[in-house]
Amino acid sequence: MMEYKVKDLGSYKLHLIKNDKFKTIRTKVFFNAPVKKKEITIRNFLAAMLMATNEKYKTRRDIALKCQDLYSCNIGYNISRFGNYSNLCFSLNVLEDKYSEDGNLEEALRFFSDIIYKPNVSSNMFDEKVFQIVKSDALISLSSLKENGDNYSLIRMLEEMDSSSPLSYRAAGYLEDLEQITPTILYDYYKNMVDRDIMDIFVIGNIDFKEIEDIIRANFPTKIFKKITIPCRLEEKNSRSKKLIKLEENDSNQSKLAVGCRLVGLTDYERNYALTIYNIILGGGTDSKLFKEVREAHSMAYYISSVVNKLDNIMLIRAGITRDNFDSVVKLIEQEMNQMKKGKFLDDDIAKAKQIYLSAIDEIEESQSDIIDSYYMMDLLGVDDIETKKKKMMLVSRDDIIKVSKKVFIDTIYMLEGVKE
Repeated sequence: MMEYKVKDLGSYKLHLIKNDKFKTIRTKVFFNAPVKKKEITIRNFLAAMLMATNEKYKTRRDIALKCQDLYSCNIGYNISRFGNYSNLCFSLNVLEDKYSEDGNLEEALRFFSDIIYKPNVSSNMFDEKVFQIVKSDALISLSSLKENGDNYSLIRMLEEMDSSSPLSYRAAGYLEDLEQITPTILYDYYKNMVDRDIMDIFVIGNIDFKEIEDIIRANFPTKIFKKITIPCRLEEKNSRSKKLIKLEENDSNQSKLAVGCRLVGLTDYERNYALTIYNIILGGGTDSKLFKEVREAHSMAYYISSVVNKLDNIMLIRAGITRDNFDSVVKLIEQEMNQMKKGKFLDDDIAKAKQIYLSAIDEIEESQSDIIDSYYMMDLLGVDDIETKKKKMMLVSRDDIIKVSKKVFIDTIYMLEGVKE
């Protein structure tokens, strides 16, 4: 059993989850702000910088040694986009004091706070030496973007689909913006982020609520009150009247196909439940219609799958193919989507899809990180809790799935052509 408590501390919410299933205590600190294309690169840079140096631990090696001292605690970060928002998450995983020593958790949380709130700064600028190391890493990462054909094809498809929308923004950032960042500009952005962003802190484990609240209050400063001002979900847009088809050559051995579909006119129930079952049946695994038809029956794909992004109102289909099969694969995708509209799928397909979903939901409870993310989505988006999701998903009917299938429209088809085939 889990016990959940949330406390509004003014400038951030503290979420406490008591669960004695794990030997570790996991803490996540979320910084959430409206996404801006020009800030993506510097936001990534800042997160990497904070993980590389701070006021007390000047180098990555110093930070790693301190983690070892704290019974091999782990720290990290992740940046993702939730619709209209950019979400930066810092995480700490540390052994419960019962399995380490008294005071280890408090010391680890103090260290974690220092990582975020005590940067290595002098004269209003980040340390130049570490700055150049982090910048070099970012330069290598951004310069090699095209080497990953799967990701690059998806990026390019989304840019063609809607270049003015956040759904087209490159998660890693942009080379031209990287060149503009200086140690002073980076520190200015850091101060702005800490003051501006909506913040949530989650702690999960076999914890004492009052003890954790006291430690958090002492180490994570409270400032001004902030709240979400724009909706998380992107504005819904109709699919273009004529599908956009874009081909681009790439020096590789395999062609990468990316198909972008618009989701139009979904109800909340359809978006959160029927759409999930529809996607699993269409392209959610090796039992899916796309996999069986395109890969197994016609041997025209190395892989093929679909995934839904509910906050962006889109569904994505990705496949590895040979370029000579482009037209045939697109026709097969359209054929299977039309079959779904006609209700040409089995009751057994529905039952299997529901079981896949339930298994995935059950796996959430095996991960402290996933449990936190689930509670965060409940708070941020107002989605149902895990038990309610299970019950509602089991009620999804054949008619619900058919209705959803008629609200999914192919908008953009992009292929990164492998010229070495």
